[in-house]
Amino acid sequence: MTTLVVPRRPDGRARLWRLAATIMLAIVAIVLMVSLGSSSAQAATSDPTPAATASATAACATDAATGCLQGTIKLPSGDPAVGIKLAIKGGNLDTTISTGADGKWSQAITVAGPYTITVDTTSIPDGAVLDSAAKNPATVTGALNKNTGFVFKIVGGTTAADGTTTQTPDTDTGTGITFDRFAQQFASGIRLGLLLALAAVGLSLIFGTTGLSNFAHGEQVTLGGLLAYLFANVLGLNLILAAIISVVICAATGYFQDALIWKPLRRRGIGTTQLMIVTIGLSIALQYTYQYFLGASTVRIDQANPVTVDLGPVTLSQQSLISMGIAVIVIALVGWVLVRTRIGRATRAVSDNPALAAASGIDVDRIIRLVWTSATALAGLSGVLLGLVLNGVNWQTGLQLLLLMFAAITLGGLGTAFGALAGAMIIGLVVELTNLVLPGDFKYATALVILILVLLVRPQGIFGRRERIG
Repeated sequence: MTTLVVPRRPDGRARLWRLAATIMLAIVAIVLMVSLGSSSAQAATSDPTPAATASATAACATDAATGCLQGTIKLPSGDPAVGIKLAIKGGNLDTTISTGADGKWSQAITVAGPYTITVDTTSIPDGAVLDSAAKNPATVTGALNKNTGFVFKIVGGTTAADGTTTQTPDTDTGTGITFDRFAQQFASGIRLGLLLALAAVGLSLIFGTTGLSNFAHGEQVTLGGLLAYLFANVLGLNLILAAIISVVICAATGYFQDALIWKPLRRRGIGTTQLMIVTIGLSIALQYTYQYFLGASTVRIDQANPVTVDLGPVTLSQQSLISMGIAVIVIALVGWVLVRTRIGRATRAVSDNPALAAASGIDVDRIIRLVWTSATALAGLSGVLLGLVLNGVNWQTGLQLLLLMFAAITLGGLGTAFGALAGAMIIGLVVELTNLVLPGDFKYATALVILILVLLVRPQGIFGRRERIG
């Protein structure tokens, strides 16, 4: 009788690290695209505006000598209103700023007192208009060491032949479903699904190989975004180098996490429930570490004014398009490694049955170490791209995505990489398309409701236990 055994070759360690290095270099090369796209966008859109005109949504952090005026402007569809110009006067300020890709604006002040904020109505897109009940200009009282917010409401409008736009009665709720709105939300859902999948695939692989539900995985996403901000803005490094260093550091944190925490605990025979509690504690500790050192405010990785691209009825920023392309390439690379390479097959074997994999000559601990390293690198890359796409990142960015990540891997099938991808795409689409009929954060609740309904019909998830491939 012939027994198929995967031998443990003397050069296995070198081969493993060569493959890991190849994957890391591929990720690094892809990350270059983000910065190259951003740099070219800046060069193409450089505008010799007066010094009084500030970039969109300049980063603003409060302290004893600084306050912040801020707000968010959205279109009637609920999408961010990008490029809306606001003139701010008061104290020692006389400047003009614009809303960013997330519809947010902020302005630092150094003198407390009243400020007038005027919306440039000519910068509002066609088919929309400032609410007739809104004050324009509006007066707000700014204070030091404090965020002062003000909201301008934009509603649906009708454009006449002479080019003037007037408010359309009964359309200020923005709840009408049109093809343009559906297309915009569908594209946003694809974008969210792809960026969510980057983090969810790694989380799913960790569960598949160790059985551990890592509640600290969201903090790896946050870490990627915050590191990119620190290197690009605090230390003044080029965005390309900042993104590369951020992904590499995130990968290193996964390596040392397993070496210093998870492997010793596994060898002690600690159960998965106790390990899960450790991840919850680690998650909380990391969240408040981020907040202690960087504060609670949202920081921007790229300070440049986002450039938008119109694709028919869909409007996306160039950073969004580049980020989506990067996500597709990286996910495809991960899938190829899992299906076509020796390490990928070993990872699948460990995921299916660690004891049998070890009996077949596979170094289970080494595979788990590689999974932790790769998973945290993917999460860090997701954090960098999310920080660029959302035009900001803060100490709880990963926490806000954690339940969506768990929903994605549960919906797709626990422990399956391709299942995590499928689940992430479904969750992303559901979250964004829900905005067509429900306002605000109801969209996140809808995603979880869909998860519950699917699991009631198919508890093992979309892929099921018998089709595990990750």
